[in-house]
Amino acid sequence: MKNLGTWKIGLNFHYVAGFFLIALVSAALFLTAENGGTLQAQDSQKRQQTARNEERKEEIRLYNEGTDSVGRCNLFSGRWVYDNLSYPLYKEANCSFMLDDYACERYGRKDLKYQNWRWQPHHCDLPRFNGTALLEKIRGKKLVFVGDSLNRNQWASMLCLIESSIHQSSPKLVNRDGNMFIFQATDYNATIGFYWSPFLVESNSDDPYRHHVKDRMIRITAIEKHARHWTDADILIFDSFMWWLEPTMTVLWGSFDSPDAIYKRVEMRLRVFEMALNTWSEWLEININRTKTKLFFRSISPYHYYGENWETPQNCYNETEPIMKETYWGIGTDRDMMRITKSTIQRLETRGLRVEYLNVTNLSDYRKDGHPSIYRKFHQHLSPEQLADPKSYSDCVHWCLPGVPDTWNHILYSYIINSS
Repeated sequence: MKNLGTWKIGLNFHYVAGFFLIALVSAALFLTAENGGTLQAQDSQKRQQTARNEERKEEIRLYNEGTDSVGRCNLFSGRWVYDNLSYPLYKEANCSFMLDDYACERYGRKDLKYQNWRWQPHHCDLPRFNGTALLEKIRGKKLVFVGDSLNRNQWASMLCLIESSIHQSSPKLVNRDGNMFIFQATDYNATIGFYWSPFLVESNSDDPYRHHVKDRMIRITAIEKHARHWTDADILIFDSFMWWLEPTMTVLWGSFDSPDAIYKRVEMRLRVFEMALNTWSEWLEININRTKTKLFFRSISPYHYYGENWETPQNCYNETEPIMKETYWGIGTDRDMMRITKSTIQRLETRGLRVEYLNVTNLSDYRKDGHPSIYRKFHQHLSPEQLADPKSYSDCVHWCLPGVPDTWNHILYSYIINSS
C-alpha cells in the first residue's frame, strides 16, 4: 500500500506538472501571438505613415512639377539652407525703397536669422543674383508687378536687390500715377513698377491706400480700367489670392454708378475666382503682344496663422525657425485655387500664349519664421486688448525684408536672365 500511495502521489505530481507545463506553453504562445500582433500593428502603422509621407511628397512634387523651364531644373523643389556668409543679399537699413510694412528689424525684431536662409533646389543651383545683369537685360523696357500687397512685397524686394547696381547719383524715387507706382532706373532707361489691383478685375477695393471695406464688390467681367495700364509692359508678373478668402462677396454686373446694375451676394468664391481669371485670360489673349511681352503668374503666398501644427492654437508670433519637414503642407495653401490658376494658364498655352507659373507656394510654406508678426508699422489703431496679446494682431501674411520674396525674385531673375 505504501508503494501504491507513493505511486499515486507521483502520478498526481505528474498531472500537476503536466498541467502547469501546458499552461506555461499556452501562455507563451498567447504572449507571442499578442506581441506578434502588436508588432504587426506597429509595423502596419509605420508602413501607413510612410505611405502617407510618400503620398504627400508625391502630391507636393505634382504641384511643383511642370513649372521649370530654366536649364530643365525644377527650381521650386528643394530645401532651405542656413547661410550667414552670403545672405542676406542686402541690408534692410541700406535699402532706400524699404517700406514700413516689411521693415521688421527697424520695428524691433531682434532675431535676424530669417535673413540668412538660402533656397537650395535639389538638383541644381540658382545663379547668383546680379542686379547689373538684370538691369542690362531690361534696358529700355518696362517690368510691372500687378496684384495685391504680396506683389508689392515682391516689388519692394526687387528694388532692394537691384539698388546696389544703380549709380549713386541716380535718383531713387518712386512716383505714383493712380494705381501705378513707378521706379525709373535712369541709367538703363528701365522701369520697374507695381500696379495695385488685388482682384485683377475691377472692385470697390481698388484704391491703393483706402481699400479696407466691409462688403467687397467685384465687377467680375470688367478689367479694362486696370489692364490699359499694363499694355505697354515688356514683363508682367501677376498675383491674386488673399483677397479671395472672404467666405462671401458681392458680384456686380454693370458699373458701380449705374442704376441698372445687378448685385448678387455669393458664397461660391472658387467659382467667382475662376470667372475673374477667365476675364483676365481673355484680355491677355486679345491684347498682349506675344512677341514682346513675357508673362508670369506667381502662385499662392501662404499665410501661417496656425504655425506648424494645425491643431495647436498658435501663429507666426515668436517663430524663429523654418519648418524642415519636407512633407509639410500648411493650411494656408488653397489647392483648389492653385488648380484653377494652373488650369487657366494651361488653357492659355493651348491658344499660343505662354504664362510662366512661378510656383513658390511650397518653398514659402516652410518659412513660418519669415513674417513680420508684430514687427512692422500698423496703419490701424491697436486696442489695449490687442497690445496685451501680440498673437491677436500679428501679421502672418506678408514677409520681412530681406527674406522670402528675395527668393521669389531670385527665381524670376533666373527666368528673365535666361530668356531670349
